[in-house]
Amino acid sequence: MWVGIWLAFMGAPIGDLLDGNHTTAPTVLGWLGLATFVTVYLALVLRHTARPPARATVYSLLGFLAALAVVLSLTLGSSWLVLFVYVSVSCGATLPMALATWSILVATATMTAIGVRATHVGDVVPGLVIPAILGGFAMTGVRHLIRTSVELREARATVAQLAANEERLRMARDLHDLLGHSLSLITLKSELAGRMLPGHPDQAAQQVADIEQVSRQALVDVRAAVSGYRRATLPAELAGARTALSAAGIQAEVPADAPEGLPAAEEEVLAWVLREAVTNVVRHSGARHCAVTIGERQTLDGRFLELRVQDDGKPGPGSAAPVPGNGLTGLAERLEKVSGVLDTEPGRKGFTLVARIPLIPEPATTPLVSGS
Repeated sequence: MWVGIWLAFMGAPIGDLLDGNHTTAPTVLGWLGLATFVTVYLALVLRHTARPPARATVYSLLGFLAALAVVLSLTLGSSWLVLFVYVSVSCGATLPMALATWSILVATATMTAIGVRATHVGDVVPGLVIPAILGGFAMTGVRHLIRTSVELREARATVAQLAANEERLRMARDLHDLLGHSLSLITLKSELAGRMLPGHPDQAAQQVADIEQVSRQALVDVRAAVSGYRRATLPAELAGARTALSAAGIQAEVPADAPEGLPAAEEEVLAWVLREAVTNVVRHSGARHCAVTIGERQTLDGRFLELRVQDDGKPGPGSAAPVPGNGLTGLAERLEKVSGVLDTEPGRKGFTLVARIPLIPEPATTPLVSGS
């Protein structure tokens, strides 16, 4: 539509042909030249707006339009000088900004030079200089607007893809933490039920009832995690850690209460860390004792809330730090969002996982001093 607006300037050459100012041969050649010029102009500008052709093709078509405008203006009169407005518009629509600037000025200067040589110029040249310059530079602005719109659309698509990837990562972390803990507990209780079944059917039935309860809770947690509304809490995870360790036959030292006044985001991250750490102890450590401590610690870098999970199970190969799996990687990502850090401390006997979250100091209050 913006390109078609400029076709209104074609009234001058069309009127010149319809008025019978020329003989038959120049009139026929004028119509053919005008039709060719308009066709090449529309093909170049519209095609370049949708899908730019090769640069050599653009330069060739612009040269053809300029040459045709010169020939028609010199042979048919000053009414055809308006073709240079279209040459200027084509340069602004297809050339880079620096090159378009010079091309627009050269096209306008050429139009002026040809017009000055005409015998009956009148107000034709002054009336076309401004449309030629403004039309060319206006098309550079339109081209920049189109390019910006395309880049904005691509950026929105990229942001949407990144958001989808982030949501998939969140779901992967949540489902790993949820199902890993619950399925480990179900496996342990199933083994206990199998061993108790021949001699102690009543106790085996209790273990089966616990399995049913854990399964139902896992189903609720998964549904809540999918909906995005579930938030883990430290008191619940401390109780769950105590239950899981006891079911695995591991002597547990777990605090009865969680620190109060923690922000929701920090508390949720520490709850996930505790769940994943206890799950790893139950699954892989073979430990007989596990201690969980939560407290503030003052370091040279400031005050931190520290969660420490230490067991006396089998060490890693050569007492080296284990290769981070999905669980530890997910915990590190969660802690990073609240400026926390995750450390692992393998020893000759046992393994320690430490999570630290910085505590923001409370603003100091200035005591009020009353005057006498």
